[in-house]
Amino acid sequence: QVQLVESGGGLVQAGGSLRLSCVASGRTFSSYAMGWFRQAPGKEREFVAAISWGGGSTYYLDSVKGRFTISRDNAKNTVYLQMNSLKPEDTAVYYCAAKIGPITTAQAMDTRPYNYWGQGTQVTVSS
Repeated sequence: QVQLVESGGGLVQAGGSLRLSCVASGRTFSSYAMGWFRQAPGKEREFVAAISWGGGSTYYLDSVKGRFTISRDNAKNTVYLQMNSLKPEDTAVYYCAAKIGPITTAQAMDTRPYNYWGQGTQVTVSS
């Protein structure tokens, strides 16, 4: 069992930056691949970024490549999403998710392989 708690969301102007954090508790954190997903009102939850359990592999939604960076600090049981050059279309509730064990490219981009989810944090980007 893993519990995930996100923080760092808020209101920011277009072009600004935010850093989201997700703190995990429970089973050994380094045993889990971690992902970030987002969901806007009336839309399906979509993949944003993911990182392997060892931190050696990262995956990104094409529209956020070069703007967002996912990282993890296993000593702190925390995964981060640094978001730069934010756009209004980035507005959504952002969710942290964990998958037991290693992860493949296909698995990283799909919600279904993930075993645990956080409660979400709101990110609003104004124009």
